[in-house]
Amino acid sequence: MADLAVLEDPKMRRVNEKHGDDHGVNLGKLRALAKQLKTQQDLSRELWATGDTAARLLSLLICRPKAFERDELDTMLREARAPKVHDWLVNYVVKKSPYAEELRLSWFEDPDPVVASAGWALTTERVAKKPEGLDLPGLLDIVETEMKDAPDRLQWAMNHCLAQIGIDHPEHRARAVDIGERLEVLKDYPTPPNCTSPFAPAWIAEMVRRKEAS
Repeated sequence: MADLAVLEDPKMRRVNEKHGDDHGVNLGKLRALAKQLKTQQDLSRELWATGDTAARLLSLLICRPKAFERDELDTMLREARAPKVHDWLVNYVVKKSPYAEELRLSWFEDPDPVVASAGWALTTERVAKKPEGLDLPGLLDIVETEMKDAPDRLQWAMNHCLAQIGIDHPEHRARAVDIGERLEVLKDYPTPPNCTSPFAPAWIAEMVRRKEAS
């Protein structure tokens, strides 16, 4: 915790707070600290228990993902309100857990939209890597009826799933593009030069172009 306090940068905190993340630690320096510590599951749990956002991010970098029980991961996700902590927990830990599919199904229809967004993130991972058994037309039905009015983080996760279906599954691409064009979700999202827009039709078109060019 003393090391994390030294890394605290007020300017970085102001930038992060605009995105809902209450910490001021440069993530490159945080990763360097994690590299020094290496994997330490007990320390990881202690850092998580502090409730401090920077400590929790460090915790997720030094943990052993398969060492967490299902209910422990469920509790951690419901505690992880900072977007970066939520994102790292899902991507660095839950996706590597033997309980990933069980949690995906549990979280997907959770009444808490932040929890549900994690279920959608895990579903997007399956769309890309293991789509067998997924009801892709059914997912598009849900996106079509619910994404427009979904809370921000759930909407973002649904939009990613929509784009992933369009990118990876040509038989559903026209419908995915059509849904994106009609709903116009993230159409005006400010996108830096040389970055791909999160607007699903543009995102799909660019990723398909890259695939075909490679």
